[in-house]
Amino acid sequence: MRLFRGIILILLTALACGPTPQQQTQKNYSMSMSFQTPEWARQTSIYEVNVRQYTPAGTFRAFQAELPRLKDMGVGTLWFMPITPIAEKNRKGTLGSYYACSDYTSINPEFGTLEDFKELVQQAHSMGMKVIIDWVANHTGWDHRWTRSHPEYYLRDSATGDFQIASGMDDIIELDFSKPALRKAMIDAMQFWVTECDIDGFRCDLAFWVELPFWREARDRLDAVKPLFWFGEYDELDKPEYAEVFDASYTWTWMHRAKDFYQQRGVMDSLLKVLDRYTQLSNDRMRSWFTTNHDENSWNGTEFEKYGDMARALAVFSITWPGVPLIYSGQEWGNLARIQFFEKDTIRAGKDAEAFTRFYTDLLSLKKASPALLADSTASLTQLQTTASGSVLAYKRQKGAHSVVVLLNLSPNTDLHFEITNPRLKGKYRSLFSGAMNDFNTDRAFEMQAWDYLIYVAE
Repeated sequence: MRLFRGIILILLTALACGPTPQQQTQKNYSMSMSFQTPEWARQTSIYEVNVRQYTPAGTFRAFQAELPRLKDMGVGTLWFMPITPIAEKNRKGTLGSYYACSDYTSINPEFGTLEDFKELVQQAHSMGMKVIIDWVANHTGWDHRWTRSHPEYYLRDSATGDFQIASGMDDIIELDFSKPALRKAMIDAMQFWVTECDIDGFRCDLAFWVELPFWREARDRLDAVKPLFWFGEYDELDKPEYAEVFDASYTWTWMHRAKDFYQQRGVMDSLLKVLDRYTQLSNDRMRSWFTTNHDENSWNGTEFEKYGDMARALAVFSITWPGVPLIYSGQEWGNLARIQFFEKDTIRAGKDAEAFTRFYTDLLSLKKASPALLADSTASLTQLQTTASGSVLAYKRQKGAHSVVVLLNLSPNTDLHFEITNPRLKGKYRSLFSGAMNDFNTDRAFEMQAWDYLIYVAE
């Protein structure tokens, strides 16, 4: 009886004290699973649109003419870098940064009008593509309209008494998400684009700089208007808690390790360990793989500067490994230039533009068509063993009767001869790029050139 009373006392004490931090985290994560990823997002690809630099005109109407080409290329989702007006005060360069907003519910006149953007979204939808917009919640430009109408929405610098400058970027100032009124105003602004323009989701800039409770509140309210796709700029290896809200996240760690691997001629095991860390994450959320984007291209170099001859093999990986591939404007043209960020600098096609367009069309069309390349765990991943494990990354994706085999020579070794040793890999497959047949029942030997790639699709 005394033991029974003791147990009851312990239980009552626990209830009175509330959940431990660990229990609360588990509770929050459990609650977050009520957020449902739209089914279309599990087989989509993301194409980042830099409107300013995309065409000589740099407008929505000029970009709209590109939609048929992008549809034919297999693009699933268009992500528009911020489309809101840019602040004048402390502006960088001539045209300023997209990410220094002056009004969350207006269109940057540089790009056109609200009606132009609505028409663009409608046409994209009619072609089967989705549209998401960049949302910069953490900060605004110095002369955002809220600095006048609601200065209390902003953090203050204790030394100067002025608005607090965002870390490392003196053209933007930080908002104060402890203010309920600010959170409501921000979500109202996000809802404007859902109700007025029928967008399909948000790419959330520096999502991990904003407190997680805000994103929970925003998603809970906005998904009630329309099921949306939430793409967060954070790495789940560093901020796993943000997977409570976001459908997909960045793979910064992989991107940096791949760069080091190529430039320092690292060992394959260093890459496999990173992939294993991502594989161990929750299957309920997706990772986005990429070789470049607006920041990487402008500040850290083109994909060819970073990865050299390995760039194409990494593109193949990004589109065939479990997750959501991200392509940046101009990659399908083999762009070789760092695109200026604050000035007009129209993207220029590389010398092998047609070859790159065919390359990405083949890959994105396969991603769009094959259930084996679904982003989540319903399409299995099997890493294949080879006799060149120090050079070759080989894997199979499969869902039902649909199967794709990928072989990547991630080494400078030319005329590399090896065999696949997995006995269960059987069946006839066709090469995606050459159309040649391969019967894995009898032929498991391959020869690959340095940084080469092969994709086989089950017949």
